[in-house]
Amino acid sequence: MFNQQTQMFFLFFIITLLSICDIFAWNDSSLEQEQSLRLAPNLNNGIKVYEVCSACHMPEGWGVPDGTYPQISGQHQNVLIKQLTDIRQLNRDNPSMYPFALPEEIGGSQAIADVTAYIEKLPMLNENGIGSGKNLELGKKLYHKHCSECHGKNGEGNNEKFYPRIHGQHYNYLVRQFEWIQSGKRRNANPEMIKQIKNFSQNDTEAVLDYVSRLLTPKEKTVDKNWRNPDFD
Repeated sequence: MFNQQTQMFFLFFIITLLSICDIFAWNDSSLEQEQSLRLAPNLNNGIKVYEVCSACHMPEGWGVPDGTYPQISGQHQNVLIKQLTDIRQLNRDNPSMYPFALPEEIGGSQAIADVTAYIEKLPMLNENGIGSGKNLELGKKLYHKHCSECHGKNGEGNNEKFYPRIHGQHYNYLVRQFEWIQSGKRRNANPEMIKQIKNFSQNDTEAVLDYVSRLLTPKEKTVDKNWRNPDFD
């Protein structure tokens, strides 16, 4: 028979284990995600696959300043793979993108590896949609308290940990995704982020995302608005 101290230890161990599992459940990798992460990409095929994506995200991958479609150029490949496979597995709701992300439309795991590697190499644009600029000091304070640990001091994210780049992203898109994460509509969100933002007011949300929208992309990854993707000339 276990004594009371041993029973309490095992109870604590089980609770801790369940908590750890819950933290990592947001990124439960499907077989397709695991395969795509391991495969060596073919950039030439990535160009062909990206033709489907370019209709909305634009040939340069800059999306639309009004936030209808996000800037995806320069995004970490691991992040792109996760989001694309989550949409295909219905772990992230995106009805407008879902039909174009299906295997019969763009291909299987190899196609995902190819197109995400291609998108990651596309240069970024700093002239993205921004907020009103009314409360940037509050936004900066909130960002560095709640967001920078994961997304980085300048919004650079982390490829290995699946944290996206958010610098250069359109303000309206950031607001929409933030609100969906806060409400639970975006089901594949990191639970740590949900905890960080659960008490944000509308004013807090607008301030921090206005600040984020003004974070500059790295010079070595950035071009001006006159650049055109030579692969689609």
